[in-house]
Amino acid sequence: MKKYNVDDIIKGKVTGIEDYGIFVSVDDNVTGLIHISEISTSFVRNILDYVEIGEEIQAKVLEYDAKNKKLKLSIKDFDYHTGKSKRSTITETKSGFENLHNSLDKWIVEKEEEMAKNQKKQ
Repeated sequence: MKKYNVDDIIKGKVTGIEDYGIFVSVDDNVTGLIHISEISTSFVRNILDYVEIGEEIQAKVLEYDAKNKKLKLSIKDFDYHTGKSKRSTITETKSGFENLHNSLDKWIVEKEEEMAKNQKKQ
């Protein structure tokens, strides 16, 4: 019997979808659940927007209950189609917000002119 460790990336097949999560078949003996709170960092309105039954996905192991052969899984912060982390590093530039600051006055004037034109049309 295979041992699953926390943070392992495993492959599985979506076998069921309920309002509270996604059921995944990992191998002949082990199944997993991706709770709705482990699907995305944003609000999940419809799980079907993320996966469909029969789809092969990858997930991160949060817990493994060897006795019951059950996994708690997550696809949050994880590109479950490729298996790569969604987190990327943001590097700070020397100019920071300077470009925005320099353009702000111009954008305000352009928007005011556009709004004035729209007012005259009405």
